[in-house]
Amino acid sequence: MNARSTSMATREPQYQRCVDLREKSGLSPLGLGTNQLWNDDPRHLSFLLARYKFVAKMFSGLGNVLEVGCGDAFGTRLVLQEVGAVTAVDFDPLFIKDAKTRVTKEWPFTPLIHDMLSGPVPGAFDGAFSLDVLEHIQPNQENAFLKNIVRSLTREGVLIVGMPSLESQVHASPISKAGHVNCKTGPDLRTCLSNFFHNVFVFSMNDEVVHTGFHPMAHYLLALCCSRKRIR
Repeated sequence: MNARSTSMATREPQYQRCVDLREKSGLSPLGLGTNQLWNDDPRHLSFLLARYKFVAKMFSGLGNVLEVGCGDAFGTRLVLQEVGAVTAVDFDPLFIKDAKTRVTKEWPFTPLIHDMLSGPVPGAFDGAFSLDVLEHIQPNQENAFLKNIVRSLTREGVLIVGMPSLESQVHASPISKAGHVNCKTGPDLRTCLSNFFHNVFVFSMNDEVVHTGFHPMAHYLLALCCSRKRIR
């Protein structure tokens, strides 16, 4: 082994892939949003990924999945591990441009600019999820927003909606709650989504832990919706 290769070799051989991957593909950057989290509040990144893991496990085995409000799509890869394909949409072209840098041969997905208030996403999706979006939708627009997501689903399609609880907002930082105009309690979130689905299961979440505990003490809410209703 020459001097150059020795300097590039790890002391334990099982870690050599770390160096080899860096030499082959470079280091993966954080996205626009996740970079801000890593800079301002690193632990919040673990909360974000835990929410994506919940979606991934609930949707495991689904074929075609829609992500509504993907941002930089940093967590989208977790869902890709469990489903056949992901179309990730956001209404902000800057974030979609950044999300496209996350598309690789090994981790392919489809990022698209789309405002869900303007209409459904073309296609028929087996599942859809929207994390940290509904709280940014004005109350008088939430019906159109949710209706267009539901219209993007197949007849048997399922939906997951995640959002900060209304009770959590007294503890939220200014940057965390910026733009939050529609946070809900657990019962209110169930009522809202019951307009579109016969079955709505609301989970509580604190930090990385998802549970069935007392909704008013939950920092975050995750609603799993199935058996969609007919909508006009």
